Amino acid sequence: MAFLELSNVSKTYGTKQNRTEVLNDINLSIERGEFVAIVGYSGAGKTTLLSIIAGLIKADHGTVRLNDLDITAPGPDRGVVFQNYSLLPWLSVHENILLAVAQIFPNWSEAKKKAHTERYIALVNLTPARDKKPSELSGGMRQRVSLARALAMDPQILLLDEPLSALDALTRATLQDEIESIWRQDKKTVLLITNDVDEGILLADRIIPLTAGPNATLGPAIPVDLERPRNRKELNHNPTFQDIRRQVINYLLGGGAKRRATVTKKLPLPDIEPEDLSVPRGMFQFRRGPIRRREIQREAVQLQAGQ
Repeated sequence: MAFLELSNVSKTYGTKQNRTEVLNDINLSIERGEFVAIVGYSGAGKTTLLSIIAGLIKADHGTVRLNDLDITAPGPDRGVVFQNYSLLPWLSVHENILLAVAQIFPNWSEAKKKAHTERYIALVNLTPARDKKPSELSGGMRQRVSLARALAMDPQILLLDEPLSALDALTRATLQDEIESIWRQDKKTVLLITNDVDEGILLADRIIPLTAGPNATLGPAIPVDLERPRNRKELNHNPTFQDIRRQVINYLLGGGAKRRATVTKKLPLPDIEPEDLSVPRGMFQFRRGPIRRREIQREAVQLQAGQ
């Protein structure tokens, strides 16, 4: 059995009268130590899928298992890095990470907790900023803190929910390199959710497209047969990279792109025809509203002589 395995997973939101199936028949297998990227459109259900694996929400149908155990709730075996950092603003870099370490390893001595915290601060190159609050950090630095906190918990699997989507291109490239370097050191199992195809190919062992929603499902997994470490400048001219990129994009834009249902509905529109200002107004004429051309009726009246 795979290290992480999802079987026939589906998730629906809404009421009985108006329900939307966000995910349908999701099947996914990830081996221990593997780096897998799921790529899809914004709003397709990528975060919902990751939240199910994290135990933050429950699937309506199907099973989710990690290391042969059912996932029914959040747990320290899964480290999550969110898009919005999720740091406590009144704590410093060191304190944010130490708080997580203390929760996961309560029996450690204070010295061991602090040493462990310092190790992961150094791992993401934030030692000079260890005493700064989140408000004093750039977006890239905050995401480093979030990544260090997740890694310091020593999870069995690291779940990355578009962690670099809000960063500028240069900062994003730097953190991509750091994530790849950290992964090669620890060989943690990693699941990356992203809408950037190039990012997925740069970092992952396999890239899996997620079809457009609703009723989104996973497409065929595409192996990324590229040597590590990967140089993004060289990748642009690499025929294997180009072929993988073409397969993913073609699937998302072609056969994997679902046709959205078209609903025809008659909508009552406001009467916005302008008033006919050429109609003469009597001094004592009573009107409820403006007179429009279509409201004017012309009738021919014949009068006999003597009347």
